[in-house]
Amino acid sequence: MKRLIHAALLGLVLAGTAQAAIDTYEFRDEAERERYRTLTEELRCPKCQNQNIADSNAPIAMDLRQEIFRMLEEGQSNDQIVDYLVARYGDFVRYKPPMNAKTMLLWYGPAGLLVVGFGVLAIILVRRRRFEQACASHTLSDTERERLAKLLDKKDS
Repeated sequence: MKRLIHAALLGLVLAGTAQAAIDTYEFRDEAERERYRTLTEELRCPKCQNQNIADSNAPIAMDLRQEIFRMLEEGQSNDQIVDYLVARYGDFVRYKPPMNAKTMLLWYGPAGLLVVGFGVLAIILVRRRRFEQACASHTLSDTERERLAKLLDKKDS
C-alpha cells in the first residue's frame, strides 16, 4: 500500500514539472492577450514546419513566442512583428504567404498540375478512341472470312 502511495505521489510530482514548460506571460489587457494568441497561431514554426508557434514545443518556437511577447510589450503592431519574423525566416513562417514572384508556383502550381493532368487524360482517351476505331475499320471481308475458316478447318483435322 505504501508503494502505491509513493508511486502516486511521484507521478503527481512529475506531472507538475511537465506543466511547468507552458509559457505564462502577464499581459496588460485582454486585447493584447488576443493579439499574442492570434500571432502565435498564424505563424509557422521554422523547425516543425507543420505546426504553428503556439502548438510547437521546439526550442525555436519557445524563443519566438518570447520574442513576440517582447515586441508586444514594446508596443509594436502585428504587421511590424510579422515583418520582423518574415525578414528573419522568410515567407515560410506565414501560413498564408503573400502573392509575389517567389510564391507564384505555390499559389498556382496545384491548379497547373490539375490542368496538365486533365490534358494528359484527354490525350489518352483520344488515342484510345482512334485505336478502337482503327481496329473496327479493319474487319475481314467475306472472302477473307471463308479463307480463315478453311485454314482453321485444316488445322483441326
